[in-house]
Amino acid sequence: MKYSLLVLSLTLAACSTTPASNASTASSTPPAAQATGAPASTTDTTMLSQYHWQLSNATDNSGKRIDALFAKPDKPLQLNFNNGRLSVSNACNMIGGPYSIQNGRLQLRQMVHTMMMCADPARMRMDAAISDRLRSNPMLSLQANNDAPQLRLVTDSGDTLVFVGQPTAETRYGSPGEIEFLEVAAQTVPCSHPLIPNKQCLQVRERTYDQNGLSTGTPGEWHPMYQDIEGYTHEQGVRNVLRIKRYTIKNPPADAPSSAYVLDMVVESEIVKH
Repeated sequence: MKYSLLVLSLTLAACSTTPASNASTASSTPPAAQATGAPASTTDTTMLSQYHWQLSNATDNSGKRIDALFAKPDKPLQLNFNNGRLSVSNACNMIGGPYSIQNGRLQLRQMVHTMMMCADPARMRMDAAISDRLRSNPMLSLQANNDAPQLRLVTDSGDTLVFVGQPTAETRYGSPGEIEFLEVAAQTVPCSHPLIPNKQCLQVRERTYDQNGLSTGTPGEWHPMYQDIEGYTHEQGVRNVLRIKRYTIKNPPADAPSSAYVLDMVVESEIVKH
């Protein structure tokens, strides 16, 4: 069975170039201090884009935990701010849209989400719970706590959502990265590794696509990949085409890879039957 993302052509066009300003944003140091509880100013958008914001606590106006926002304890809800868009990860559906910060409030315009049905009703309720609070134009504030900055959203009804920042790959590696496409074969292959006996490697080959999301050229040769792709977990028997970002590692240790690969999106997925 084969699945493809219908939005590939749009995402390819949106991500085919990276504004020059992103490189300086990713390599700059996040603001050293923000006034505790102070509304985010326009300059704080730099800090917003430097982190993945994971939900750590959510309470209503009586201090009671909002359980509907914690349907997946192992994968907390995550907000990502990138190129003027806000997206929600680890929910049932893809949720997001263009955002701005006006008078200390987070404002989303034309928020959209996919209409996938999830087997777990709690995840469906989580979609509605986060969407309702984002639509309410909550007050937004940032607090820089050394390596664990916090993002706080407060609605007019008194709900308070606290997110902890995890550095993005751009922040960690100090560059916007280069977009590449890799096809991952359904089965891993044995490969030689000096530190890991009996290691199994992904078998990959390069792919290319045009601005309309159509495959172009001839795929590269299959070869084992001796390092992991951050964010990607392989399932035996499933072939995937991945959009990844490749980052140069500055001053890598001896015998360590000079590049890091980070999953950006699964473009195509197919269950391969023997």
